[in-house]
Amino acid sequence: MRHITPMNILAIGAHPDDIEFGCAGTLIKYQRRGHRMFLLVMTKGQEGGQGRAREAEQVASNAVLGVEEIFWGGYHDTQIPLSQGLIAAIEDVLKKIRPNMIFCHYSQDTHQDHRNLAQATLSATRYVPNVLYYEGPTTQDFSPQVFVDISDTIETKMAALKSHSSQVMKTNIEDRSILEFAQATANFRGIQGRVKFAEAFHAVRLFINI
Repeated sequence: MRHITPMNILAIGAHPDDIEFGCAGTLIKYQRRGHRMFLLVMTKGQEGGQGRAREAEQVASNAVLGVEEIFWGGYHDTQIPLSQGLIAAIEDVLKKIRPNMIFCHYSQDTHQDHRNLAQATLSATRYVPNVLYYEGPTTQDFSPQVFVDISDTIETKMAALKSHSSQVMKTNIEDRSILEFAQATANFRGIQGRVKFAEAFHAVRLFINI
């Protein structure tokens, strides 16, 4: 049997808890198989809560996910610009960890931070072999081609989301928590993929190595 070399996997999000909603189940599966996990979070979510508290929540979530290192982008919440500086900031992290796979926001989204980060990531990762967009609560017109069965990691995904305790009820949907939102999304994508729970992705590039 061929030995599998551990991959460096980078998940990029605009705010604390974006990554957990979009692809935590998949990240956990990779981490359990011995791959190295890194996060790049561009803001500390200051407009959605206390920046220091949200940073601490992200650190707590990292322990659940098994993240090796987190990088902070240093931008202010709601003010991530689509600029050469943003592209360069992402490229700096890529040079440090040399990822084999990238996860990031989908480009069609009602939140400007998500849209701009997705577009900048598209440019910054032009030489990365595998780039997948994940969906979030504000994603629009998402048409996935790739599905990952997360039935065995859904509980850990929920635990990671719970770490962001200040955000659990901030869905702008009456009496609906982010946990319910995330589980319903995973259930829906699972139905599409004929499994119990799934995460879905739009592929910019995906190599299937045989």
